[in-house]
Amino acid sequence: MKARLRKAISILLRLAITLLVFVLIFRNIELSEVLHTMLGASPWLLLLGLGFQLLSTLLASYRWKKVMRRLGFGQDFRFYLRSYFKGSFFNQGLPTSVGGDALRVLDVARTGHRKRDAFYGVAVDRGLGLAGLLLFNLLAHWLAPALLPSAIFWLLNAIAVGGLAGFVLLHWMQRLDGLEHWGPSRVLRRIAQRLATVLASSKDWLQHVALSLVIHMLTLLAIFAIGNAVGLEFSLLTYMVIVPPVILLTLIPISLAGWGVREGGMIGLFALVGGEQTLVLSMSILYGMTLIVSSLPGLYAYLSGKHAL
Repeated sequence: MKARLRKAISILLRLAITLLVFVLIFRNIELSEVLHTMLGASPWLLLLGLGFQLLSTLLASYRWKKVMRRLGFGQDFRFYLRSYFKGSFFNQGLPTSVGGDALRVLDVARTGHRKRDAFYGVAVDRGLGLAGLLLFNLLAHWLAPALLPSAIFWLLNAIAVGGLAGFVLLHWMQRLDGLEHWGPSRVLRRIAQRLATVLASSKDWLQHVALSLVIHMLTLLAIFAIGNAVGLEFSLLTYMVIVPPVILLTLIPISLAGWGVREGGMIGLFALVGGEQTLVLSMSILYGMTLIVSSLPGLYAYLSGKHAL
């Protein structure tokens, strides 16, 4: 009962933060102008953005399959594709305390594996995705070092370098036997052991780095297409510099599916390069809607499956 109450309070707090951020945003931006911009967006570019987002999810499913197969899990690609889409839908389409990662863990556990082992596999997949995002961010900033103010440039690069250093440290932790004596460090070491299995050779490193970079590039192309659909016509390199830090912000679970946080981050960073607020907000909302639409195959997979939560 207490656990359910805590989950309900968590959802309500995130909902309150989401609404508060939007109230603050719309104090400076006319809602009617945003609606007019969204309704006037190019439908073909919106469809192109949806296509890129679907491809990103498809490739992310393939990465997860590679991770799980290397860790000794069975199932074919269709299983991981359906499960990943279901996770995406629970992350984007429902204001629920059951996150997409938890659903993926349950899916794998239903195939006869322990939830603990399934959790480690999902954690490794998440870690690879996060590391890819940080690397993508770092590379983009060094391609255009003068785009953002110096203080912002160095702050974002410090975050990226620190995160990547943490990822390398996690990979190295599998060698430390002394971590087994404390619960949290034991969990980290076991994740590190699985990560070392997945990245057992330089070829594995290169494959997963390339795969994660392409996944994030497809997401970026989706946002780039949607931005151009509403008239936010900056260069692709500008999007490459600005968008990854915003995506990183949305990973912090303080709002519902990143809503509000994404919009505020987009407006703030695009403002540094002269982005018009109405266009930026319209793009961000349309991208959020694209995420929901692209996750709908997960709703079908969930409803047509044999198991319910």
